[in-house]
Amino acid sequence: MSVELICVLRMALALALGFAIGFERKLRFKEAGIRTHTIVCVGACLYMIISKFGFQGADTSRVAAQIVSGIGFIGAGMIFYHKEAVHGLTTAAGIWATAAIGMAAGAGMYVISASATALIILVQCIMHLNLKVFKQKRYLKFKIVFVCKNGDEKETIKEMFSVKRFSKISAKKEGDDIVYSTVITSALEFNDKDIYSALSENEFIRSITREDDEF
Repeated sequence: MSVELICVLRMALALALGFAIGFERKLRFKEAGIRTHTIVCVGACLYMIISKFGFQGADTSRVAAQIVSGIGFIGAGMIFYHKEAVHGLTTAAGIWATAAIGMAAGAGMYVISASATALIILVQCIMHLNLKVFKQKRYLKFKIVFVCKNGDEKETIKEMFSVKRFSKISAKKEGDDIVYSTVITSALEFNDKDIYSALSENEFIRSITREDDEF
């Protein structure tokens, strides 16, 4: 079998493996899908082929190191910070791993590249199962404005939202009443109906505002 045919087969393998990872990402509606993963995988494979067969006697590890550094720029462009949360880390890591798989395919490590692809897809599928052990606890942030007359209102709010303390609290006097404005972080799930009930059943609460995200 000629060297050219071997190289073509390696790129075809890289294409198939990149397509498999990208297809799984597309099913999750992620930023990087089939095209991105396929191009990254085939591109990394091609660089490895060029470094191995295009420059006889050259140090192929230097090209591999440059691929690892270069793919970091693509991954960094997919990471963004929004509302005190980092998004895109998994996608960036997937691109980075896909490049490594392409490099392995280009180096002729067929079993390693195929096994790595299967493991990545397996981990992604397992982590998306609706299992309690994989669920990350979600905290909601609320801004609450309420009137305090005898002090019991504070304890009522703490019990209602299952919190131990307030943060960013401020107070001002309105006549004989003290109006508090505070921020709390609760692990309880509150939707619009729950907030409506809290307002209607507790007259001392003036407003409740969700500050973490939209409903």
